[in-house]
Amino acid sequence: MQTTPLTETHRKLNAKLVDFAGFEMPLSYTSLKEEHQAVREAAGIFDVSHMGEFIVRGAGAQELVQYVTSNDVRKLSPGQAQYSCLPRPEGGIVDDLLVYHLPPNPRLGMSAEHPSYLLVVNAGNIQKDWDWINSHNRFGAEVLDISDHTALLAVQGPKAAEILQPLTDTDLAAIPYYHFVRGSLAGIDNVIISATGYTGSGGFELYLDADHATKAWDAILQAGKPHGLIPAGLGARDTLRLEKGYCLYGNDIDDTTSPLEAGLGWITKLQADDFVGRDFLLRQKEEGVSRRLVAFRVHDRRAPRHGYPILNEAGERIGEVTSGTHAPSLDYPMGMGYVKNGFHRVGTKLKIDLGRKTMDAEVVKL
Repeated sequence: MQTTPLTETHRKLNAKLVDFAGFEMPLSYTSLKEEHQAVREAAGIFDVSHMGEFIVRGAGAQELVQYVTSNDVRKLSPGQAQYSCLPRPEGGIVDDLLVYHLPPNPRLGMSAEHPSYLLVVNAGNIQKDWDWINSHNRFGAEVLDISDHTALLAVQGPKAAEILQPLTDTDLAAIPYYHFVRGSLAGIDNVIISATGYTGSGGFELYLDADHATKAWDAILQAGKPHGLIPAGLGARDTLRLEKGYCLYGNDIDDTTSPLEAGLGWITKLQADDFVGRDFLLRQKEEGVSRRLVAFRVHDRRAPRHGYPILNEAGERIGEVTSGTHAPSLDYPMGMGYVKNGFHRVGTKLKIDLGRKTMDAEVVKL
């Protein structure tokens, strides 16, 4: 099993460690609910160094990223990021990812003549994505896998900027959403400070050299303790993203789901030049999708789970749960799943099949 630069730190904090995508990762340190609420009300720090990072640079870099991703990278200026996916020719999703347009930096081999990008991919898909991107590299771009040398810390919550500001000269309040800067933090140089996140509570994601991960983690914990910041694990990360309606690869999206089915039309720029899967997605948009990803609230105390059948009011199977939990912030069960087109409208009554009984549910706004 692989580890992150902070695995020993997690052990010292008595974290409950689990296998996630082949990495030994903290599920929780205290309790899921405590960590979840800390992020909603104050701040939490997550080790997400298991994520993969690729640099794409040199001649052909923009052409390659434009061709393999669904969003339009040409709209990015240096210092901007965008959410995107790697579509398949037949409409499935290889992975979802973040694309960062890196500013020119001759010292790092990034010239002003050719745009350079940082692609951040899911941990379980690092090799798969690497092979996919390189198999389409007919543009001569240079692609580097820097995953093993990169640590990623997510400081999320309404007090994140207040906690991090004393540790950096960068004006954090001046970084717009989905923008980033390269600066110093906690005495560590060359840190990418990104106003992004996966929790719905705001905050920053910090990319830095793996050798400095422990120093950054300890400094942030110390600075954040008076403000209520605590370490948070994958359990809280999942409930936070689900309350916000963010997709999890492997649950809500995968190789068989179309971005249009998943409600990701906003990152699927069909008016852009040719990209992988564009023809299929154009046809699907014209013909209409047969199923849609929806959010639903359960009128029961039990939480829906991945794989549970979704029924209509007549008891006919119309879909399947992809993610479900008891939402800590809302104090009721909720989930996401695919249903046949026509059952996706807000207010539609559903039933979740538990086997011996069913639970009443209702489609709500994602």
